Order: sequence, then structure tokens, then C-alpha cells
Amino acid sequence: MASSRIPYVVDKMTLADVPAVAALEQVVFSLPWSVHAFEYELQYNPMAHFLVVRPREPGAIQEKAVSLPRRILRRPRQELAFHVVLGYGGFWLVLDEAHICTLAVHPDWRGRGLGEFLLAHLIDRAMQLNAMVMTLEVRASNLVAQNLYRKYGFVSTGLRKEYYSDNHEDALIMTTDLISLAAFQERFQALKASLWQKLAGS
Repeated sequence: MASSRIPYVVDKMTLADVPAVAALEQVVFSLPWSVHAFEYELQYNPMAHFLVVRPREPGAIQEKAVSLPRRILRRPRQELAFHVVLGYGGFWLVLDEAHICTLAVHPDWRGRGLGEFLLAHLIDRAMQLNAMVMTLEVRASNLVAQNLYRKYGFVSTGLRKEYYSDNHEDALIMTTDLISLAAFQERFQALKASLWQKLAGS
């Protein structure tokens, strides 16, 4: 898989990314995390593992299509490339379970495979950390996200009634089989290869 041909790169989230991440969080979610919440996760939660996706090349940046604080937008374009966040995701590793706690892509950059790109990297990272299963909650109305998760082997295993405090919407609990199983690994690698090829041609 020629990852160098993909116009996006996934990096470990750092404190330098937090302003852009928190700004995007405000755009995407009705119950957004604060800047301090992300800073806490990165600095003080050893179970937290967060990633960001950004353009590989500075020339790919479209300032109008990303939410960035003005103090970052005033920086030189080359430096700006390392602060643009098109999407992000993360999980908490609790014992042998990787619980995906967030996954988001900027609205202007959806439909390009970036959510799937992030999900694949989260699964890879969970495997590296010897997680056995992955789990998450997703809004009952978010069919697009549910379809993506099902594509990668997540199945509905429960329901949290009125889980979201903004509108009392139910949350589906979705969980994978053991991600160490040969069947899961084979399917995952095939999905990755197809996605990498698609992104390399974008």
C-alpha cells in the first residue's frame, strides 16, 4: 500500500493541535468537548489515544474549509500545515477494550473517505496496543456512521436509552468480535488496501 501517494496523513494528536480540534468540535457536535477536556486527555489520561488527519502537502490547505483560531491562521503557510485538522478520533484503552470516544471530520471534507481513514488508523493503533475488542456509542439516528462501523465489523450489542442529554436520543452500543481473530484481520487488511488505493487516486 503506497501511503506516500495518499494526500492526507494521520498523526498522533498533540497539544499544538488542540485549538484546531476544539474549534472543529464546536462545528461538528451539539455537546462539544472543551479545550481543557482535550488538554486533560492528552496530558493526564494514560488510557487516551487520539489521532488527527491533516493534508500531507501545505498547498492542499483551504483556510476557508477548516476551523482555526486567528492566531494560527496568521502563521506562515508551511507552519500552518501542521496545525490544520480535517478530522480527529480517539479511544480509551480500558484493560483489553478500546472504546472509541470520538470520531469527527470537518463537514466540508466529508465524503472523501477521511472518517474511514481515521477509523482504520484507530483499529491499527488498538491492535498495536494488544486490545482484544473495540466498542463505541453512536446516535441511533446517525445511519452514515453506523454503516461505516458495520463495514469494519462492529455490530449492535445494546442500547442506551436517552443517552444524549441535548435531545435525549438513544445511543446504540456497537462492538467488534475479537480483533485478533484471523477472519477479522483478513477482512480489515482487505478493507485497508481498498481504501488506501481509493485515497491514493483522489
